[in-house]
Amino acid sequence: MSDNLAPLFSGLRTLRQPQVLGLSGPDAVAFAQAQFANDVASLADGHWQWNAWLTAKGRVLAVFQLLRMDPEHLLLVCHDGGAEAMTEQLRRFVFRRKLNLAPAGTLAVEAAFDTPALARGAALARLEDGAIELDVGSAARPRMLRLAEAGNARYEEMAELAWRQSDLRFGLPRLDDSQREQWTAQQLGLDRLSAYSVKKGCYPGQEIVARTHFLGKAKRSLVLLHTAIASTAGDAVTQAGTSVGTVASSAGRLALAVLPLELADGVLEIGSGEAQRLDLLDGLAR
Repeated sequence: MSDNLAPLFSGLRTLRQPQVLGLSGPDAVAFAQAQFANDVASLADGHWQWNAWLTAKGRVLAVFQLLRMDPEHLLLVCHDGGAEAMTEQLRRFVFRRKLNLAPAGTLAVEAAFDTPALARGAALARLEDGAIELDVGSAARPRMLRLAEAGNARYEEMAELAWRQSDLRFGLPRLDDSQREQWTAQQLGLDRLSAYSVKKGCYPGQEIVARTHFLGKAKRSLVLLHTAIASTAGDAVTQAGTSVGTVASSAGRLALAVLPLELADGVLEIGSGEAQRLDLLDGLAR
């Protein structure tokens, strides 16, 4: 099977699904540190990290990129949309903090399968045209994102599918509404992205994350599958007629499924079609 399953495109394309949420004010970093799973306080200005928002029971509500522009300005790139709903939910926890939360609806998110001009690793770059450039690939498989006020890259449905498939190849779960609050951080393999901390202070779900990490209680995690037919999030993965797991993310004939870590060898199926295991790509952790 080819290592390159996504129908790659050339040049920049606009992505319609991702949305950007802005947090600003003197308490922006402290608020994010208390609400999200990764260590925002230790993130340097001009850098970004993968991060997640969890329920009190440790279930994942959202996975996103958190950009620390400066000590009072953060941007969240929410790849599965939902910025407005997330804003409203987060406002319930602001209380008296000096903080403003608002979707950055004027920012277009553009993507390319190219090496970034200036951004490298977790260091973002501000380009001359005012766009923010992000390195979201690896040396072997370069990818870049641009957040632009005046984005003019054209949109193509197949390009959006290609980008989503590429995310799955790197092990980035793309969560439909049906899959929010279904999985723990470890079940979604967020350790591969360095998207949570077990050393920082309290945050919603921290006790579950830490207990699973230190006691080695994780029994399931993500597996990348290439399917004979297109699957849908929530579909059962079966082996010898028995359900062994569930599709958490899908894009065409690629899927990320949550399966037992100790699963016997054997043919996997989704619906009436066979599902072949593939290796996840490394290089997306920041």
